Amino acid sequence: MAPLAELIQHADALLQTREVSDWANAWNGLQVANSGRVSRIVAAVDGCEAVIARAATVTASLLVVHHGLFWSGVQPVVGPVYRKLKTALDADLAVYSAHLPLDLHPRLGNNALLAKALGFKKCRPFFVEKGRPIGLRASVRISRDALMERLGRVLGTPPHLAAGGPDQIREVGVVTGGAGGEVARAALEGVDTFVTGEGPHHSFTAAEELGVNLFYGGHYATETFGVKALAAELSRRFHVPWEFIDHPTGL
Repeated sequence: MAPLAELIQHADALLQTREVSDWANAWNGLQVANSGRVSRIVAAVDGCEAVIARAATVTASLLVVHHGLFWSGVQPVVGPVYRKLKTALDADLAVYSAHLPLDLHPRLGNNALLAKALGFKKCRPFFVEKGRPIGLRASVRISRDALMERLGRVLGTPPHLAAGGPDQIREVGVVTGGAGGEVARAALEGVDTFVTGEGPHHSFTAAEELGVNLFYGGHYATETFGVKALAAELSRRFHVPWEFIDHPTGL
């Protein structure tokens, strides 16, 4: 058992949740408290009803998510909102969320870990959002087909590709999640290939017109890395077990 307050204090300091700007409804940090002790940590990408219900069955004590409970803003506590909160409170389940602070973390972040898994070395800051570079870029020598195969192997699912750029990749940028709609920004920074999770319909033809290879690896699939790494880090420091709840959206 570990004190919830100590665990949250460590996580907030590690991720700089108070210093990193984010969208208003991200509410980085502790979103739901419990009675004050943590016996197990569960990690998941989304704080959705199915995940909370599953976490409650394993007596988790703390659920760590990337997308928290309040993305839709202030709402009446009815329907799914009521059910999620009631399930968490009845199970004494605390909920902790980390969005951009986890995306950009140099060791535990989604972008750092995806770039590492893809074998990109000597990565540099890339793609400023909310005043900070949240992505990474690298100079590489790899064919488009080889990166396609490698990304599918790393993510466990075949990526989608807008093959607008060169067959031989030299500059690649990585921003996990839903950054595909910003392919023009990526092109302006000089990358010939942009790896992200998903994007709107127009991003495909935009990539073709801009001369950029745009890999859509899946919003969910590209953002499993950070919550796993954070849960493992907290588990090691506070000597409590952890597990991952896989609830893929396919998007």
